[in-house]
Amino acid sequence: MIYQLYIAGHGIETPNAAMTINAEPGKSFLFDTNNADYQQFKKDLADGAELQDAEGTPMTADQIREFLQGLA
Repeated sequence: MIYQLYIAGHGIETPNAAMTINAEPGKSFLFDTNNADYQQFKKDLADGAELQDAEGTPMTADQIREFLQGLA
């Protein structure tokens, strides 16, 4: 699974509800702890899924771990 960040006016270093993820064309979801897609996203990342920044550049494993630590 490959996820790509879409961030409305915020940097990757500040995860918040304005972020959405596009796992496949035409599908996205908000960062909301009550959202099943969001929970699956966090699990997938912990299991080694690829995460790309908003420009499509793959993030390193260290960047992903740091990103996950900032999520609710």
